[in-house]
Amino acid sequence: MTTKIILTGDINLMNVDDPSVPFARVLSEFSEADVVFGNLECCFYDPPGEHSIHREGFFAQSENVAALAHGHIDAVGLANNVNYQEEAILSSIARLDALGIAHTGAGKNRREANEPVVLVRDGVRIGLVQRTCVYWPINHEAADNAAGVAVLRGHTAYQVPLHKTSPQAMPLNRPGVPPVIVTWTDPAYLKRFCEEIRALKERTDVVIASFHWGLEHDVLEYMEEIAHAVIDAGADVVFGHGPHYSLPVESYRGKPIYYGLGSFSFHTGHGGIKSGDWVGLLARITFDNAAKVITRASFQFVRHNERNESVPCPLANEQAMLEEIAHGSKSYATRFKPDGDEVLIMLGD
Repeated sequence: MTTKIILTGDINLMNVDDPSVPFARVLSEFSEADVVFGNLECCFYDPPGEHSIHREGFFAQSENVAALAHGHIDAVGLANNVNYQEEAILSSIARLDALGIAHTGAGKNRREANEPVVLVRDGVRIGLVQRTCVYWPINHEAADNAAGVAVLRGHTAYQVPLHKTSPQAMPLNRPGVPPVIVTWTDPAYLKRFCEEIRALKERTDVVIASFHWGLEHDVLEYMEEIAHAVIDAGADVVFGHGPHYSLPVESYRGKPIYYGLGSFSFHTGHGGIKSGDWVGLLARITFDNAAKVITRASFQFVRHNERNESVPCPLANEQAMLEEIAHGSKSYATRFKPDGDEVLIMLGD
C-alpha cells in the first residue's frame, strides 16, 4: 500500500465570492489523496476598518475558510509574512479549528507556533511542519507569551569580491564593482529546528518540511543550507514558497526538494489588486507504507483562469516553463522524466 500526498504553494482566498470555485478543478484528486498540505497566504480576519485591508494585511473574509474544507485540504502552514498581527492570527486559527483543518507555523505562543501537525492515514504517521524566513522584525515572531509565527532567522551580508567569482566578474580595480550578496541561516535557530525534525521523525513515518523563503527567481545559499540540513536531520520532503515563482528542484540523498512551488490559488495581491497570470507547481508524493520510503515525486504545472479556479496544465503547453525549471536545476544535476502531464523527479543518488 502507498500513501499519496499533495503539496501546494501559496493559497490566498481574499475576495473569493464562492468558496466552491477555487479548487473545483482539482476537487476529485484532492478528495482521493491521503493528505493535501499547502501554505495559507492569508488570514481569515475581518478588520475593523479599511486601513488594514489596504495598508497591511492579506485579510480574507472569515467565511472564505469554507473553501479549504470544500477543497479537501487537510492541513495548512501559517508561518509566512502575511499571517501578521495577533488578532488576525488568532482569528484565523479559530476558524481553521472550527472546520477541523490542521495547521502549523503560528500560534498564541512560541510553543504552539512551533508545534508540528501529525496526521495518521491507514496507520502511517505523516509529520508536517512549517517555518518562515520572511517575517516582520517587530512583534511577528512568536514568543513565550505572545502570538506570532514560527521562524528560522536568516542573515545577509554584502561582501567586497576580493577574488574573482566567475570568468565574467569585473576586476576589483574598477570603481563601482557590485558586492557579492551572501546569505546564511542563524546557527542557533537552525540547530534547534534540526533537533525538532529529529524528534518528529522518531514518532512519525514521513516528515514534510515547508518553508516560506526566497527572493524572486533566486535560490539563495541559506535556502540550500536549510533544505540539506533538515533532510540530514530526517526530513523526507522539503518544499518552499514565498516569491510566487516556480523555482528549481533538487534530489538530495534521494529526497525531493522543491525550492519554490509558487502560487496555487491567488486571486488578489497587495493593495487589493487582482493577480495577473502566474504558473505554479502542484507537487505529488508517493510513500511506500511497507518500505517506509518515498518511491515517487513529481510535479505538474498549474495556472488560474478568469473564475479563479486552479487549473492543472497539460505539459505540452508548458514546455517553456519546464525548460526554465530544468535549466535552474542543472547545478543540482537533477534528472527529470515526463510522465503524461506530470514531470517525474528521478530520486536516485
